[in-house]
Amino acid sequence: MIPLIGFVVGVALFLFFPLTADFQHNFLILIMSTRSRIGLQLKNGSILSVYHHSDGYESWLGRILKTHYNSYEQASELIDGGDMSSCWTDDRWDNSADGSYGPQYYSQRGEDCPPRLDANLNEYLSNGEEYWYLFTKGEWVCYTNDSRGFDLVKEVEIPSGALAV
Repeated sequence: MIPLIGFVVGVALFLFFPLTADFQHNFLILIMSTRSRIGLQLKNGSILSVYHHSDGYESWLGRILKTHYNSYEQASELIDGGDMSSCWTDDRWDNSADGSYGPQYYSQRGEDCPPRLDANLNEYLSNGEEYWYLFTKGEWVCYTNDSRGFDLVKEVEIPSGALAV
């Protein structure tokens, strides 16, 4: 209940006070999920990718991808399902969780969110996510922008080691 009250108060402050664009952007990042894209580089250099909503930072999503989707076939199968809330969860939209882990695709709740095709890496990195993952040359690479959401994109290391699940 306390997080919900904090969220409501925060949104009210955001809506009713004239703030700078930088503050508003950073505020939204604090109350929203860590948005990311998961991509697969194809032979012609284009990138097929999907949106991933939750926990996109490299110490979680990066490790999950390296642990559970660390082959071209596994990455391709993950991306084929389209945009998702999470690639590794036991939650299901219909509350039918059976304890098994896997992706929670938006298509499972009736949405049409197919993978997106970008012509090259620059196009792939140009849509405002906070983290981008790319399976290329047999491994995952992670990119992030600076914490203020500007256009500075840099490669970051994905920590090693599997998570508990």
